Amino acid sequence: MPRVRELETFRLTLPYGRRPECALVKITDYGGMSGWGEIAGPCTEEVLEKTLPALIGVDWEHPSELGEIPGGTAGDMACWDLWGRMNGVPLSHALGGTRTSLIGTVRVQADRSLESMVARVNRHVGAGYAHVTIDVHPGWDVEPVRAVRAAYPGLAIAVDGRCAYTDITQLEALDSYDLAAIERPCTDMLTSAELQDRVNAPVAVEVHSWAALDEAVSLHAGRALLLRPAKFSALGAVKAAHDRAVEAGWDIVCSGGFGAGLARAATVAVASLPGCTLPSDVAEPPQSAQVVVPPVGASGGVVAVPLTQPGLGHNVDEARVRRLAKDTFHV
Repeated sequence: MPRVRELETFRLTLPYGRRPECALVKITDYGGMSGWGEIAGPCTEEVLEKTLPALIGVDWEHPSELGEIPGGTAGDMACWDLWGRMNGVPLSHALGGTRTSLIGTVRVQADRSLESMVARVNRHVGAGYAHVTIDVHPGWDVEPVRAVRAAYPGLAIAVDGRCAYTDITQLEALDSYDLAAIERPCTDMLTSAELQDRVNAPVAVEVHSWAALDEAVSLHAGRALLLRPAKFSALGAVKAAHDRAVEAGWDIVCSGGFGAGLARAATVAVASLPGCTLPSDVAEPPQSAQVVVPPVGASGGVVAVPLTQPGLGHNVDEARVRRLAKDTFHV
């Protein structure tokens, strides 16, 4: 039976992009075995130093017994990792995953130059990706999709509206380019439902709880779920959302946050679930910026699901974590 005797947190600023922040949590049980979790984004001192220590001394047999763990996703992920390591079970199997590998998508951001954007798509296709997700916004949507489709007639293309649309006319026009999905077109579920009525491509909505997903399903707001495990309170809640989407006949695309690699590893485990039918977004963070070994990422457009290592399936380079940490907390 796991029982946490020691907890340590690390707040990191990572060496890539706009130097994003994340927080890592390490818990150690009385037998000396450890589990790790991550918050892929800024995290308050309140969470790291005042709520997470509530895990210490609590007896439990399975992470699902703990409900919403103090500290949210990082504490929950660490408990799943510890439980998996203690029982020799990969996280993907613990959650009910069945896949050994995933098809990956790569995100293509907006560019002032269509030629430059198509050249970037060309590099990704050359690296083995068979699916790309193009970030679009009002005024930058039909033309870039048309350019990529003209260059790659057989490429699977999704678009991500980042909830920027109130007028869905342009998104409707994109449907003629045989899209794999239209992700996050707008924040209003009724508008999203209207768009789904008008297009053949599945509209993928993003929600962060089972209740919000149930509402989206009831409103027919789409036919797909954009599932971000890091945004949920616990991996059990992620699994419940997966099950609700499957019950509704929806497709699922899994996407991870940035961070140091641990949140991505959890995303890969979730994406191995049978209902995650659309390509997964696990191309970031860069492998060189991760603190996990082996790093999480795609090779030839395919992401391996770690099945020979228990827990998250990746070891943490603790020496690197300590070098990158701008502050730590230990109890």
